[in-house]
Amino acid sequence: MAIHKKMYSVVAVVGIVGASTLAWWLQTPKVDANAVSGPRATGVELGQVKKVTLRDDTEAVGTLRSSQNVMLRPEVAGRVLSLGFADGARVRAGQVLVQMDDTLQRAEVQQSLAQLSVAKANHKRNQELVAQNFLAQRAMDESAAALQVADAQLGLSCARLERMRLIAPFNGVVGIRNVNVGDYVKDGADLINLENIGSLYVDYRLPERFQTKVMPGQTIEVKLDAFAGRMFKAKVEAVDPLIDANGRSIGVRAVLANTAGEPIVAAGGKASGPGMPASSAPAVNTASSSAAAPSVQTNSAPANRGTTLPSPQSLGCAPNMFDRTRVSAGGEQTGPLRPGMFARVTAVFAVKPNALVVPEEAIVPQAGKQFVIKAIAPDALPAPAASAAASAPVLPPDTKLVSQRVEVKLGIRRGGQVEITEGLNEGDAIVVAGQQRLQKDGSPLRVVELGRGPASAASVPASQSASSAASAGSSTAIR
Repeated sequence: MAIHKKMYSVVAVVGIVGASTLAWWLQTPKVDANAVSGPRATGVELGQVKKVTLRDDTEAVGTLRSSQNVMLRPEVAGRVLSLGFADGARVRAGQVLVQMDDTLQRAEVQQSLAQLSVAKANHKRNQELVAQNFLAQRAMDESAAALQVADAQLGLSCARLERMRLIAPFNGVVGIRNVNVGDYVKDGADLINLENIGSLYVDYRLPERFQTKVMPGQTIEVKLDAFAGRMFKAKVEAVDPLIDANGRSIGVRAVLANTAGEPIVAAGGKASGPGMPASSAPAVNTASSSAAAPSVQTNSAPANRGTTLPSPQSLGCAPNMFDRTRVSAGGEQTGPLRPGMFARVTAVFAVKPNALVVPEEAIVPQAGKQFVIKAIAPDALPAPAASAAASAPVLPPDTKLVSQRVEVKLGIRRGGQVEITEGLNEGDAIVVAGQQRLQKDGSPLRVVELGRGPASAASVPASQSASSAASAGSSTAIR
């Protein structure tokens, strides 16, 4: 019995050992006799270095503003006697827009004229008497001083008279009036806004990093919500030297021509536009005589309502004393653009017609430098040093593409593309996905394209692999 028990124990031990050996053998991967030792190819997505026309630009938002604008206000209080414009009408520089009651001021001018006439006569008489030795020289000097005082008094009276009229300082379009004939207005009250819209300003702001790029004379593209599908061109006129400390931005002003489009309705309801004769609101009629009595007119046109009065010049004031027409600026306004419109601005700093670009994802930053991994043929890889060659792995015999890390210099970044200024040439095949698995130069590559399966390196030459991967673009994936 003891012998049988020992035999059973030996058989049991042998069975356990055999079962363990069989299980180990089944779990151990089989070595293919035809397999070749070496690193496994890494699946990557390839792109291609291309030459494109690249614009260095940025986008911003802005507002259209008048090239000239003013809110006309009376300098003295008084009653409105006449209006020389219609709401929304086009007016000319020097045109009388509001005439206030100036009865008192005209009377002062007439008084000053009379005093001046007397002073002139006395001075002339004293000159004759002094020449005949009937008066002392002192008498003539006193009469000359009195003449100067009378002349200055006339100028003061004319200035007071001129202040009773509101005159357009430049060509433009008036807004909606805030006054009627007969209203009593205080000094400084808002009466009429005048806008010169022959050319408009485009005011916008840019981040301070563009300070060295933006300069006068550059072209910008303007899109307006009111004119969908249209593009307007403007030129930068000025750059604000002060950087906003709150938003860290700089102010920029461009000039946009406003010369074509919808006509503007002038006074009297007549449209003026391209190919149409320009019309303006009728000016206040002036008398040719120096009569103090006002001339009353009945004018049915809304551009001129109330009583019109003689001009200060017709009353005896100097013709060039208050010549406001000399500040005239701009011509007839015929464009459709209006101040206050919202503008979408594209500032163009430079245009490069033959810029080398790669996809943004192809850039590999490392240690403060920028790299791109090229896909090249194994024989194009630089020969390694003797120590590195001894430890280099053996490539599979069908390897057609290997990796090479290249340092590059970057330029403009736009729309997912990066300009390469140094390090690459047009047509170079580069890795755009899968770079994180490429640790060393010379790693074998396997081109992978979505929906087409892995492309064998043995069946796809290097040039064809690069071009097919580049044409696939963003539709490829990593495996």
